[in-house]
Amino acid sequence: MTFTRIHQLAEQHLAIRPDAPAIKDCDGTVYSWARYCALIDEAEALLRANGAVSGERVLVVGENCLAMPVLMLACSRIGAWAVPVNARMSAGEIARISSHANPVLTLFTSNVSAEARAHAGEAAAIETGFGALQMSQGVSDPEVGGGADTAPAILLYTTGTTGDPKGVMLSHGNLLFAARISAELRDLCPRDHVYGALPLTHVFGVASMLMASAHAGAMVELATRFSPVKLFEALRNGATVMPAVPQMHALLMAHAEAQGLTKLGSTTLRYVSSGAAPLDPTWKRKAEAFYDLPLQNGYGMTESTAGISGTRNRIGDPDISVGPPLPGVEVKLDTTGGEDPGVGEVLTRGPHVMLGYFRNPAATASVMTPDGFLRTGDLGRFDDEGRLHIVGRAKELIIRSGFNVYPPEVEAALNDHPAVIQSAVVGRAVDGDEMVLAFVQTNPASDVTEEDLRAFAAERLTGYKRPSRIFIVQALPAAATGKILKHQLLDRFEDIVGTQALELPGHGS
Repeated sequence: MTFTRIHQLAEQHLAIRPDAPAIKDCDGTVYSWARYCALIDEAEALLRANGAVSGERVLVVGENCLAMPVLMLACSRIGAWAVPVNARMSAGEIARISSHANPVLTLFTSNVSAEARAHAGEAAAIETGFGALQMSQGVSDPEVGGGADTAPAILLYTTGTTGDPKGVMLSHGNLLFAARISAELRDLCPRDHVYGALPLTHVFGVASMLMASAHAGAMVELATRFSPVKLFEALRNGATVMPAVPQMHALLMAHAEAQGLTKLGSTTLRYVSSGAAPLDPTWKRKAEAFYDLPLQNGYGMTESTAGISGTRNRIGDPDISVGPPLPGVEVKLDTTGGEDPGVGEVLTRGPHVMLGYFRNPAATASVMTPDGFLRTGDLGRFDDEGRLHIVGRAKELIIRSGFNVYPPEVEAALNDHPAVIQSAVVGRAVDGDEMVLAFVQTNPASDVTEEDLRAFAAERLTGYKRPSRIFIVQALPAAATGKILKHQLLDRFEDIVGTQALELPGHGS
């Protein structure tokens, strides 16, 4: 069946499995495909009655719940663009996004999110079949429409944006391609029960979780926000597929360990994946032992509709690459000016690449080459088997004493320590050089010290790669996906970093 709009992913199941489960809402209610599509009808009527037409933006401020996918697919019916925004963002961040997107309507999932209620303020309350919401009107400002490959379906604002926001325009064609490729990579089928803790305000949740499941007819269980306790319960009670980020795996295993468990013990889970952050080899080994399943890895970004590459490894495979390019996706490396042989910026081209940044042609031109390749800003290399390895962000590369230090390598060494849950490494400029600073979240029951971790790292890293300081913290700043927000580390822990983060004797080069 050929689709041109994302709402057709859901509608295809009306004729063949209308009574099969489509969505399990965050309150535990299960909705069939027939009921799901009827609610999309209701949402479409609501949006049309309040001024939504083709090319308008509809902002949805919320957290995972039934209203999020229903409103996205209702926008698709109209030709409007859904703009999902995480309610846990600050009022200032949401105001900047709203000012830039200029939505004709803003809806708040105030029934499931205290933060959404706070942002909604005095916005009108409405009762719908997909939950109690609040809604405010904007000013009509439609964009010219287009076909599936040229008309945006969803406008996503990237995590960590500061100053002028950048809205990534993802077309129906982008999302339909991502849905099919993601479903095929995971072998999704109508019998699957996908656990949905990944936020629907992030491309991983939208494309690789929601759209892929709809493509295959699998049920998605929506979790309003990530909780290792709720994830543990879901995986022991029917979930078959778990898309996640490395931090979710780390926190889930820490939760199980606190209960004296070394294995999950699920009888239904068949597929576990990791994405949105580098996969640490230690966590991969531990995770595979815990799940008794292979841990699949992948790579993508908002501008590439999530997927660029992915693995299909067997359990125990030591491969920690992000796999070969996905079918239909081109990948090459720009090694111009690089110092490390075989390492270059990852460039990609294909039907997964965004339309561009909304009303920002200069920013679009800065990341798109004349021949259609997207510059990812990530540094990578290919191994002899054609698998892509991400070695770091170009902007996060630390140059210490003239040597390149890739943060994922340092983080992997620290994460090998049994007391470490997760770590994040950044550089800090000092006297014409850069220091390597590590922030480490450890098991609360552990009494590990900085010197313990320093000695541990010294056994695994050459001198110039060893952290100048290692700060043990209770938690690391993270996005709703669990992805560590490295750009916030120095500000968040300014009180402990201060001016004391100096090179210590014996740990220079």
